[in-house]
Amino acid sequence: MNTKKLNMLSKEKIKEALKILKSLYPNAESELNYRSPFELLISTILAAQCTDKRVNKVTKELYKKYNNPESFLRLTEEQLGELIKSCGFYRMKSKNILKTCRILVEKYDSRVPTTIEELMKLPGVGRKTANVVVSNAFGQDAIAVDTHVFRVSNRIGLANSDNVLETEEQLMENIDKRLWSDAHHWLIYHGRRICKARRPQCEVCPVSKVCLYYKNNVLKSN
Repeated sequence: MNTKKLNMLSKEKIKEALKILKSLYPNAESELNYRSPFELLISTILAAQCTDKRVNKVTKELYKKYNNPESFLRLTEEQLGELIKSCGFYRMKSKNILKTCRILVEKYDSRVPTTIEELMKLPGVGRKTANVVVSNAFGQDAIAVDTHVFRVSNRIGLANSDNVLETEEQLMENIDKRLWSDAHHWLIYHGRRICKARRPQCEVCPVSKVCLYYKNNVLKSN
């Protein structure tokens, strides 16, 4: 018997959990500010190990002067690093962003590629970033598993894995494809607002009625 399945909600309960999340966050969308696929790509690279709020503060000024690959390539790594310093890991991010910009100019006519596979070949772009871009910039069905999606989906029982890729695969299997992108945002919003890392607010969480974490940890401790 598959023990992973035992620690996962049934298809019916998963649908119920998603219905609750949808009602909680009907207008959920990316909280990164961007006006083009390129700006979203850069913002998502900057968002690694950084909050969207901090990234938005940095890019509000950054994109006034630099909002396409050519304009970024006028900067040195050191100059860009100073502009994005507060986002953390700025030296590596600066190097990756400029390498990515050069590839976009030389290989893609300064346009952001539209497939996950092509995006993942760009420096600084992992699977999560690629999923975010194709979903939000190009309207493709995708589930980007960031720290919030990983934590919340495994707590609730939409997935059961300690591995990010496996979690993504399980979510893709358990959630209707048409809901992938929306579910990604619902889980992020829930993770930021209620199902927090250190102190999940189970007592006020509408999802608790189906949540495995609540059933196995909170109720049993009371």
